[in-house]
Amino acid sequence: MDMRQLKGLEIAKNGGIRETPKGWIVPSQSGNGAYLVYKEGMGTKCDCPDCQSRGLECKHQWAVKYFYHEVKDEQGNVTVTKAVRMTYPQDWKAYNKAQTSEVRLFDTLLKELVAIIPEQKQVMGRPRLSLNETAFCSIQKVYSQLSQRRAHSLYRNAEEREQISHTPHFNAVGKMLNRKDMTPILEKLLTISALPLRSIETSFAPDSSGFRTSKFGQYAVEKYGTMRKHKWVKAHILTGTKTNVIVGAKIGEENSADCPQFVPLVTEAHDNGFTIEKVTADMGYSSRENYNTATKIGAEAYIPFKSNSTGLSRGSYTWKKMYHFFQFNRDEFMGHYHDRSNVESTFNMVKAKFGDKLKSKNWTAQVNELLCKFIAHNIVVLIHEMHELGVSPSFD
Repeated sequence: MDMRQLKGLEIAKNGGIRETPKGWIVPSQSGNGAYLVYKEGMGTKCDCPDCQSRGLECKHQWAVKYFYHEVKDEQGNVTVTKAVRMTYPQDWKAYNKAQTSEVRLFDTLLKELVAIIPEQKQVMGRPRLSLNETAFCSIQKVYSQLSQRRAHSLYRNAEEREQISHTPHFNAVGKMLNRKDMTPILEKLLTISALPLRSIETSFAPDSSGFRTSKFGQYAVEKYGTMRKHKWVKAHILTGTKTNVIVGAKIGEENSADCPQFVPLVTEAHDNGFTIEKVTADMGYSSRENYNTATKIGAEAYIPFKSNSTGLSRGSYTWKKMYHFFQFNRDEFMGHYHDRSNVESTFNMVKAKFGDKLKSKNWTAQVNELLCKFIAHNIVVLIHEMHELGVSPSFD
């Protein structure tokens, strides 16, 4: 199976394909919009850019094949099989408790989390704003999806509940997001917010996704007269496949490559105390170095091989072993591989709840805002697992 087939299988398994008189409506894998796959001659066509520009069988056509399969016997009888989306039982009692108590528990857990930020000592000059309280307000603002001015009432409520000692000016939150020294602090908070689930998560998956900004690339517009296009920020994350908690993130430019992010994400998660038994990633992460890194930390990696890959070890016995396992035990390999679809669910959760657009204008603020989204997501995951699995979060 090539990459388009693999992605088509994932789309079909996720469901949402609808049959219409004009063809099949196939949801976009990114979660934004859908495409029409229609019959043409003996085959199908899709109106997506991949099919239209390259003339290849795209992932949406493959998804329809897996969703709608015809088998003709010797007598000419046609049997049509449609894929049925697999569903899982929901603990509605725990879900309802988590949802109805989320806002209250979010502020409580956030206060405990930011308390670990060390305050800067000051012996002279005008008193500075508390660093952890400003971080509290920044993450709370991103969680609420309100503007800086409208979110000011949230800070007042937090002061009344004694979660912060002083309500900062609404501009102070924006200024904090513009500080470069806050980026490593927020990265640390992200890691610590995932640690309460390290005894639960042993299977992980990396992937990347773009987040839209409010800035546009003007060069092509002025030179070629093209339509204005948003600039994007690309987030590379490592997520647990059971709870969808994000254990690490690297923020890069919109064209930053996926493969080089595998080693730092997996290594840092291991160094931070996570027991990584299995890592599943898509074909974009296929490399000997990535397989060797997984072996080094005692994990099994399931990364599909590209069509031009060979079984030559070139110093990597793991690469050679998994290459032959991939070739001769394809079904078992793909059974492990499809755990990685959970990282797609993680991005969908973040974008659906906290938006796929970054409001900040400059690069530093955009990186910090995106990290705040991921921290807020982890706290929401913790609240759910408090009710689902009985987890008692502690950030000490």
